[in-house]
Amino acid sequence: MGLLSWVIFGALAGWVASIIAGTNRRQGCLTDIIVGVAGAFVGGFISESLFRSSVSFGWDLRSFGVAVLGAVVLLLLFRRRR
Repeated sequence: MGLLSWVIFGALAGWVASIIAGTNRRQGCLTDIIVGVAGAFVGGFISESLFRSSVSFGWDLRSFGVAVLGAVVLLLLFRRRR
């Protein structure tokens, strides 16, 4: 994936994760992008640890689900820490 694809993918994943975690009104687009991209890495690590299979991030439903899962985990950890 190119840089623009990561930004768009991260924005979508971060936005969906913020809706799930209930933080949508408190964060903006830039935060959605950062959380979504970081969530993709966290979700990939979780997926590899649990299922012993590597995740290749592309524009598919599995990658999107992994990224959203990781972003939700990040948002919940951040909210818990506050």
